[in-house]
Amino acid sequence: MFGIVRPCRHRLGENLTSQWMAHLCGLCLALRKNHGQFARIVTNYDGLLISVLTEAQAERGGAGAGRRTAGPCPLRGMRTASVAHGEGARLAAAVSLVLASAKVRDHVADGDGLLARRPVARAARRVAAGWDAAGHRGGGAVGFDTAVLVDAVDRQTGIEALAGPGTPLLTVTEPTETATAAAFAHTAHLAGRPHNAGPLAEAGRLFGRLAHLLDAVEDQEADAASGAWNPLTATGTPRTEARRLADDAVHGIRLALREAEFTDGRLVHRLLVHELGTSVDRAFGTPSCAHGSHPYAPPGAPGGPGAPTPPEPPRRDRRGLLAGCAVWLGLACTCQMCCGTFEDPWTRQRREGLCQSCDDCCDCCECCSNCSDCCGDDGCCCSGCDCGCDC
Repeated sequence: MFGIVRPCRHRLGENLTSQWMAHLCGLCLALRKNHGQFARIVTNYDGLLISVLTEAQAERGGAGAGRRTAGPCPLRGMRTASVAHGEGARLAAAVSLVLASAKVRDHVADGDGLLARRPVARAARRVAAGWDAAGHRGGGAVGFDTAVLVDAVDRQTGIEALAGPGTPLLTVTEPTETATAAAFAHTAHLAGRPHNAGPLAEAGRLFGRLAHLLDAVEDQEADAASGAWNPLTATGTPRTEARRLADDAVHGIRLALREAEFTDGRLVHRLLVHELGTSVDRAFGTPSCAHGSHPYAPPGAPGGPGAPTPPEPPRRDRRGLLAGCAVWLGLACTCQMCCGTFEDPWTRQRREGLCQSCDDCCDCCECCSNCSDCCGDDGCCCSGCDCGCDC
């Protein structure tokens, strides 16, 4: 799995965790049903936001919402589950395919790993072309023209080729912003709330900016070591400026969501307001939660409560796209990505599955769980809770 929104189940709570997993499984199954078993490898955390947004706006029983019982799956320990289905999941699948295709072509162009070999590169291009076609068909089935995504990818290549020191960073992020704005806005039409298209387009634009920024920040050291192109390095943008832009994007998304009308916006708010802020902290190495702190270390000491978690040293032996996909399939079949601690298939960084227990929960999580009466079922304290929680 990949994506910038990787929520902790303690922050989500039992109810929202169940909903989030329903959308994750729904996206995976929509990819399998409509585009074949192999297409499931493009399942990602950010893509499922399309499904979440559609259902959050839809009336109960509408085309954009719905649940069905899925059969046993290795990722769920061979248990059945209620999963999301409908037009939202199908749109999420189409968008995920087109963007994954773009990522494959980008890796081929850079000659990453095995893709530097011509036979492997040709095979990867065929896979990417198949995903493009499948995404186009899937998008067309729900009234979404994926050409806007393909155009954004094509323009991205040209912009990066011309970018240099002094080029505004937002010039580089613009194609991604345009693509995500279109996808977010279309969820309003699927849900029968066209008046939401404007605010959601703005939220999508800022989400695309944030995704591009955080990817650049997290990859900067590895890109420097491998000689790969990086937006921050190429434009000479300092990390302080990147952090300012990221914080502004999170704030802008919060404001845009306030202008949209939802049937049930709790999960949207938790993911696109709270979890995005946590993603920014994680990317820039800012302590936001004490998960993983040593239980016997004194407060403030390295590894102790209140101290930042030591950053994991960058790995120099990143896997290529195809090798990472092969490892992903192995992890999926052993349930480690859902219920265990695992090594990221591509970056080799240590990750925790969604169902991994987080015993050393941060004060914010504990506070929100204790003040649910005044903050709502999702433990959100944004609207003025007097229990002392400011998250």
